[in-house]
Amino acid sequence: MTTDHRARVDELLADYRRSRDQLASVQRDLARVSGSATSPDGSVTAVVDAKGALTDLVLSDNAYRLRPAQLAELIVRTTRDAAAKAAEGAYRTLSPVLPAGTDPEALLRGTADLRPEEIQPPEPARRRPVVDDDEDFEQRDWLDVDATTTRSEGARRTR
Repeated sequence: MTTDHRARVDELLADYRRSRDQLASVQRDLARVSGSATSPDGSVTAVVDAKGALTDLVLSDNAYRLRPAQLAELIVRTTRDAAAKAAEGAYRTLSPVLPAGTDPEALLRGTADLRPEEIQPPEPARRRPVVDDDEDFEQRDWLDVDATTTRSEGARRTR
């Protein structure tokens, strides 16, 4: 009977090692995923990694003819297009190794099988209204207050 347990443990360990190897392979594949996009006028080219982080930005000489706000908008739009392409590559990389019915986009967003109401940020805590306190302690001289208190206590004792 211990042989049966040992065989089962060996089988589980082999499955675990295969899963780890597959995970490492997928991680390597994801690390190679990138997306690139060029603006319609060719003045901006953006490259992002699988997570959508900007890894390269190329501005042609034509880019400097744009107003700063226009250039900024073009960079953002082009980077967003590159991120969409990288996301497609990441989905293709993940899809074969995910269980059936798992949405790779939701998995990469970190929402997996959560419903929208489950990921809503919590309501901010309501602050209690500020009570206007008549006493202004900044205007008090604490040394004099102690002395006054001591003097008035002494006066009460002598009466």
